[in-house]
Amino acid sequence: MPDTFDVVVIGAGPGGYIAAIRAAQLGFRTACIDDWSRADGKPAPGGTCTNVGCIPSKALLQSSENFEQIGHAFAEHGISVTNPTMDVARMLARKAKVVAQNNDGILYLLKKNKVAFFHGKGAFAGKDGQAWKIAVSGATAAELAATHVIVATGSKPRALPGVAFDNLRILDNDGALAIPAVPKRLGVVGAGVIGLEMGSVWRRLGAQVTMLEALPSLLPAVDAAIAKEAQKLFARQGLVIHTGIGITSVTPGKDDVEVDYTDAAGKAQSATFDQLIVSIGRVPYTGELGAEVAGLAIDERGFIVVDDDCRTNLPNVWAVGDAVRGPMLAHKAEEEGVAVAERIAGEKPHVDFDTVPWVIYTSPEIAWVGRTEQQLAAAGVDFRAGQFPFAANGRARALGDTRGFVRILADRKTDRILGVHMIGPMVSELIAEGVAAMEFGAASEDLARICHAHPTLSEAVKEAALAVDGRTLNL
Repeated sequence: MPDTFDVVVIGAGPGGYIAAIRAAQLGFRTACIDDWSRADGKPAPGGTCTNVGCIPSKALLQSSENFEQIGHAFAEHGISVTNPTMDVARMLARKAKVVAQNNDGILYLLKKNKVAFFHGKGAFAGKDGQAWKIAVSGATAAELAATHVIVATGSKPRALPGVAFDNLRILDNDGALAIPAVPKRLGVVGAGVIGLEMGSVWRRLGAQVTMLEALPSLLPAVDAAIAKEAQKLFARQGLVIHTGIGITSVTPGKDDVEVDYTDAAGKAQSATFDQLIVSIGRVPYTGELGAEVAGLAIDERGFIVVDDDCRTNLPNVWAVGDAVRGPMLAHKAEEEGVAVAERIAGEKPHVDFDTVPWVIYTSPEIAWVGRTEQQLAAAGVDFRAGQFPFAANGRARALGDTRGFVRILADRKTDRILGVHMIGPMVSELIAEGVAAMEFGAASEDLARICHAHPTLSEAVKEAALAVDGRTLNL
């Protein structure tokens, strides 16, 4: 007889484990299935984010930023360090420790909330009356029956056509996080979030990094003023970024990889790298879900078809996160997971995609929420813009990092904030104020009137809000 649950969640990434915890908090007997494993075979819940994405990349970004600070910034503070060296193996070991701590933390949270955890791969296996049958294969094989199923299977890296990942010469995000020694020449196909972050890590450690981006400009989804500033600052750091390119062939060799491509002018070019990171987006991981057994609708791109409330075409089957439409962001998946658990309980939650924040953890960091200037102009929205540089911020001067600025866009008639865009120190933290303001329907005047502690980086947000009305105080 199958073990029966009110809710079974397939996948323990950010969307999955959070959905399971919230369902258990609401009184449902809940199970969560996940197949990720550590090298020793122990379960590694947390999905791409914890294992080969958000968490390990931030660990390496911090390590590499520390190394860069020692070599280029500490002298200004009166700190002298002669010939600093980087122990890559130790850096990677620290990264692995951080990942394992997060894995163990998730297991603890599931146990604390009385969520039954099954280490294996979950797939639909038909129905048992009104209940869905879920087969678990792997370390803890089992047969489950569920009144409700939440699919949170995440995504996987997109490969170049005809170019398979081997994680020796052709690297996906997992391989990019585990390069055993700093390559002399590193190529990166795709100058998006992951490409820029990984390129930054290895550039700081001494690699010559060349980025090949197919789009005609860098970061077209980012506010144009921010993207222009980012390109200028990245070039100063030594990142070589070519836009408007077309890859024609990738040929891995014994010790290197050759990339042939056309440049923005259509001229044939060739480059040889020690390793090549391919970061051209991700595709939903839905192929082994048993969708055809259950009749679960999946679109031509591999996404599970859902409505605005994350309901699929099947009764009591839901899907969240990277496996469905919308931004592929861990925090978006978490919010959907919570919302679905609450909808099952009869509550009326909401997830507003217009106030989902985005962050790129380069140096300087880039963060934004809401619409860009180009989006507002295209929609014919009449708006005002206010901007304030970190060069005029006392805390930024004390930190020794005055790069970038805060930019706020507000409706010209109502003054309601339509977008908040930042590039500079710790803006991954500052963006939360913009998110909260937009969630509450704030005007730029509201932010301008709020007392901010001095000296803090957050004062740049207040000053940008003041700038919307042309009355900055410190510029």
